[in-house]
Amino acid sequence: MSEGFGLVVRFTMRDEQAARAFDALCASTLDGIKASEPGTLTYVTHVPDGEPLVRVFYELYADRAAFDAHEAQPHTKHFLAEREQYLAGVEVTFLDAIAGKVAVQQ
Repeated sequence: MSEGFGLVVRFTMRDEQAARAFDALCASTLDGIKASEPGTLTYVTHVPDGEPLVRVFYELYADRAAFDAHEAQPHTKHFLAEREQYLAGVEVTFLDAIAGKVAVQQ
């Protein structure tokens, strides 16, 4: 697992309208991720219980190069440019995998 690379990102939205717009931005970004990022193993957006203005992303990549490829994609660059207008805050935690189980897509 030492080659796995991931991150958890916690986004706090400004308000409910911002949360809806952010969710739409995420959906369009996910289309690009699914279509053109084989090294992105997991990319999931969560809403924590009782925190309707928070979104938590869990992202797992085959390795750091796959993450770098994700960051270079046009859909990701668009997401990064647009997201700020909806946010009150963001926290990023980078993760290096040391053990675990990852499903392999076939």
